[in-house]
Amino acid sequence: MTWRGSTTISDRIFACLPYLLPIIEVFVFGEFLFRQFPALQLIFFPLIPLLRIYYGVRYAGLIIFFALWLLVVRNEKISHFIRFNTMQAILLDIIIFLFGILTDVVGLIPAGGFAIQTLYTTIFLGIMAGVIYSIAQSLLGRYAEIPAISDAVYMQVR
Repeated sequence: MTWRGSTTISDRIFACLPYLLPIIEVFVFGEFLFRQFPALQLIFFPLIPLLRIYYGVRYAGLIIFFALWLLVVRNEKISHFIRFNTMQAILLDIIIFLFGILTDVVGLIPAGGFAIQTLYTTIFLGIMAGVIYSIAQSLLGRYAEIPAISDAVYMQVR
């Protein structure tokens, strides 16, 4: 959906940056996949400094979440394209949080190891597919339409 106007190169780049939040958050869910395919870790090698900072600072996720919400999504001086993508990244992060609760509950089941591995891998691949799609669409200057998520984003971003 490009009816909100054209996007500049800087808008496209800034629209991609918030997707670092779900990438960093979902990294933990790739644990079992990384063990099976160690070469896959090379893709995340450039993010290691960010991962160390993120997991080293207490409540970093919460701080970044509210900073993006208050300083970007609610700031109407920033282009709609950037605010849309920021809100979509925030919603992907909320989905990761909710799946984290689900995996904690499934982890309480004795002998649920296979279920946990399957959930972790599915969550990781699903979120990464959504993030990669969203980044690709943002770089092309298009709105990434993810069913249900984008509808919720449109309700939040004016």
